[in-house]
Amino acid sequence: MISRILIGILVISLSSCVGVTVTEARNEYLNDGTNTCSTGDLSLSIEQRDSESRYRHYNPDNNYSSPSDDQSLRLTWRKYLGSACTKEFKEVQQENMELKQQLELMKMCGKVNNNPTIQRNPNFALLVQKCSGIIIPENKKPDNSHWDDLKDNYKEENPDIKLMGDKFIGPNE
Repeated sequence: MISRILIGILVISLSSCVGVTVTEARNEYLNDGTNTCSTGDLSLSIEQRDSESRYRHYNPDNNYSSPSDDQSLRLTWRKYLGSACTKEFKEVQQENMELKQQLELMKMCGKVNNNPTIQRNPNFALLVQKCSGIIIPENKKPDNSHWDDLKDNYKEENPDIKLMGDKFIGPNE
């Protein structure tokens, strides 16, 4: 009985993994997080209610009919208790926004400064202004892979190994 339960749990847990996709790594240290900083709320509302109340009695002289219009103007102020919106919190949020903007500019300024079309386009004037004077060195990638270099160095340092193409067969005897 216990083995059937364990097998059932195993089948259910494996079937729940069927639609799982791979997630990509992200820099979460500058995500938006709790960027809402609210200590209170002030709201204004206008309300109008139309209602009619009638009171009917068996005596016609005693009937009462009163249409009424209720109108109200409401100003509400709410103060949130326990708000985390302190001066330090605001400073950290401001610093994170500035860092995020600077990191994005570092990614884009190399492309912007190397593209004369963007520099002449008035729609990108602010971006061109922010990127002026920023020089991003080109990311020089090696011509071949690091793994191939390591493998070639190993083959040079160990000439006594048997190779079949690039595969190791074993040491020479």
